[in-house]
Amino acid sequence: MISDLVSICKKGGDIIKDNFDKKLDINKKSSIDLVTDIDYFVEKVVKEELNEKFPSIEIIAEESALETIENEKPVFYLDPIDGTTNFVHGFPFVAVSLAYYVKNRGEIGIVYNPIMDELFTAERSKGAFLNGKTIKVSSTVEMINSLIGTGFPYSIVEREDNEIIIQRLRNILESSRGVRRAGSAALDLCYTAKGAFDGYYESGLNPWDVAAGKIILEEAGGCVSSLGGGEYDFSESWIVGSNGLIHDVLINKINIS
Repeated sequence: MISDLVSICKKGGDIIKDNFDKKLDINKKSSIDLVTDIDYFVEKVVKEELNEKFPSIEIIAEESALETIENEKPVFYLDPIDGTTNFVHGFPFVAVSLAYYVKNRGEIGIVYNPIMDELFTAERSKGAFLNGKTIKVSSTVEMINSLIGTGFPYSIVEREDNEIIIQRLRNILESSRGVRRAGSAALDLCYTAKGAFDGYYESGLNPWDVAAGKIILEEAGGCVSSLGGGEYDFSESWIVGSNGLIHDVLINKINIS
């Protein structure tokens, strides 16, 4: 199954790569949340391929998401372009993100960045890979030696909760080597999986943003949880991922009211 899914993601990635430096038809979901004609086209192509290969499996995709999700059924979670704003501005941190879940449990995760030629894959209990080579989380033990990834959800930015954002960032900056906001939750989780980031946190995300990256990070030996430290499911507001060694400290630093 995974080989078919990789091939499908690469078809979507080819479309992204072919249009990366071209003029785009840009629309707005909100004041800062962008969508392009290529988002819709990639989603259309990938969904058609999935329906042809796996007609009985439901697809939950960003640009055509259902209001209700029956999680007990096998399902694909698809983000055709995770990092649309990056795509619009020519910043190469963009990816097709595809995950396969059965009864709320991730079985396969694929995140493909065609611009940087990075293919992250994972199957449950089989490990995580970048371009076919095994990846593992970092061995960083002390928070002060860590690099942390994050994102600023549109909902918080539009509510102008600047004091909360600034306080959380200050907590992390004072206790780490730095914070990076690269603009793709799927790739942030994968970069934590390969050890470039030691931890990652964000709120206000949707299942298609993180479903694939979650599997990849866990299969690389990492930890994914809610802000309270419990199991992360898609109903949670916050997702926290790390190498597992700094997880509790990271939660403590971002858990402010």
